[in-house]
Amino acid sequence: MPVPHPIPEPLAEVIAARFRALAEPTRIRILDHLRDGPATVQEVTAALPTSQQNVSKHLGLLHQAGVVERRKEGTRTYYAIADPAVFDLCEQVCGAVRRDLAELAELLGEEVAR
Repeated sequence: MPVPHPIPEPLAEVIAARFRALAEPTRIRILDHLRDGPATVQEVTAALPTSQQNVSKHLGLLHQAGVVERRKEGTRTYYAIADPAVFDLCEQVCGAVRRDLAELAELLGEEVAR
């Protein structure tokens, strides 16, 4: 379904909230970890150089923004990607960054590591 044009103010707020949720390096790394499948806060913490409290805070913000979902199994809570389209967005941004780096390297006469 196409996005209405002009974008209504309430929809613009929802879109901005989603972008704000993605605009933090630790959250990007958390999403990258969840690409492999659902994980608990403890599992994510073990994979990243940050505290359990920090991971919990970031997962809560990602959940509030609708980027991740959670489900309880006994005493554990598992977090998973709610909408895999978030990775399409990341791929588009990464592709743009790669192109920018390649252009900059070409201007400087350097090679870019792939």
